[in-house]
Amino acid sequence: MSLMGLDIGTTGCKSSLFDEAGNMLAASYKEYALEHPLPGYYELNPLLVWSSVQQVIHDVLSRFPALKIKALSISSLGEAVIPVDRNGKVLGNAILYLDPRGQQQAKQIEQRVGSERTMALTGVPLHSMFSLPKVMWIKEHQPEVYENTWKFMLFGDFIAFQLTGIPATDFTLASRTMALNVARKVWEPEMFEAAGIRDDIFPDLVPSGHIIGQVRAEAALSLGLQPETLVVAGGHDQACAALGAGILDELQAIDGIGTVECITPAYSAPVLNRKMLEHNFNCAPHVIEGRYLTYAFNFTGGSLLKWYRDQFGSDAAAEARKLGVGVYDYLNSTAATQPTNLLVVPHFAGSGTPAMNPQAVGVIHGLTFNTDSSQLYRALMEGVTYEMRYNLECLGDAGIQVDTLRAVGGGAKSDLWLQIKADIMNRPIEKLNVSEAGTLGTIMLAGKSSGVYASYEEAVKLLVKPLKTFLPGQPNREIYDELYAKYKKLSSALVGI
Repeated sequence: MSLMGLDIGTTGCKSSLFDEAGNMLAASYKEYALEHPLPGYYELNPLLVWSSVQQVIHDVLSRFPALKIKALSISSLGEAVIPVDRNGKVLGNAILYLDPRGQQQAKQIEQRVGSERTMALTGVPLHSMFSLPKVMWIKEHQPEVYENTWKFMLFGDFIAFQLTGIPATDFTLASRTMALNVARKVWEPEMFEAAGIRDDIFPDLVPSGHIIGQVRAEAALSLGLQPETLVVAGGHDQACAALGAGILDELQAIDGIGTVECITPAYSAPVLNRKMLEHNFNCAPHVIEGRYLTYAFNFTGGSLLKWYRDQFGSDAAAEARKLGVGVYDYLNSTAATQPTNLLVVPHFAGSGTPAMNPQAVGVIHGLTFNTDSSQLYRALMEGVTYEMRYNLECLGDAGIQVDTLRAVGGGAKSDLWLQIKADIMNRPIEKLNVSEAGTLGTIMLAGKSSGVYASYEEAVKLLVKPLKTFLPGQPNREIYDELYAKYKKLSSALVGI
């Protein structure tokens, strides 16, 4: 028997096949394009996503035609919801979190409920990126879609619905709607009343790890699955990644160094104080019952190194090809070996938490005629890490302490960057055997629910292994403390420009 994990992202989906020991047998990825009905609008076609999901499932199963899939689970992007009628027909595209629609509707909720009350109830700062303001916009501007909608489903819900015919949403995805009471884990009537939206518009709530149902016979036949394959409620991609990295207890956090960098700590009771709101942090359910998470993030993580590679790395790419190594491996090997005096404010796509300023821009400070490419490349890593250290300080200010970070994602392949992180953040950084924590998290959910693993603790012990620990070291730590103080002054000064 094997387990399958599905990951539904903004620009692509992936299917991964694992054996019960956690060994990946096969994986398949399919990209899809966003739609822009008007300039600045961002939509995702659910039928295109479902078609892509079918392709990646079929692709991995075609390599093991005799393999039986015991259970599968799904991680997905949040916020974006799909209008579905009572016959299961999709009535329109999903409006993505990037889309500006819903801003006026969010202001209406602010007038009726208030930002502090919204945070206290839902655990998220009041913002137009969430599902509820988007549904309000649809009701106002596309009334025929709203009137005919049976359920607005998030993408994880929608794929599970296609497989089972049962509408359900887990707590972690539901928290991205701005309509879940995060402490009681029920739909919050006060938010629906303020939004003027009926309170049964979203699917029924279930915990992550809940068995939604078995794969429908028709879907099983077309995909190569078995009708007895269990479909298990998964979660928001960041929550699944936290489980996949073994983040079970307080004082631990995952540092996901992907396109976006996100630090996700776990804790045992909701944190809903004024400081959380001040720093634009959320409080979300973990996929593990009784635990909670916060997402502290910057929009530029690995994407900053990709920008350097694409704009200035042609010579490095050519040298890497000659040597038969990856371009990032080559850039890491030729980067400056000592801390730089450059200060990079990494807001190349606006700022994430704590400021959440879409107008923020990037800055490289300290350039001289002696600055070379090796220093600039290292400085980009340093700048992202200064920003994440600031996020850690703000988490501490809100009462959430992080002692150890577990690094995953593409950036975690760089030992250079992980040592820079340890020195700047003054915390141990653990490098894991996990390449894709989100996928592994879905495997743990599917495995525990189907009886493969007795507990999440057992699954983590079996599947997650620290490979190396990077410790803060002198003299770099002391040097970086001084540079970080300057970074904060520079970043603050930019707010007024």
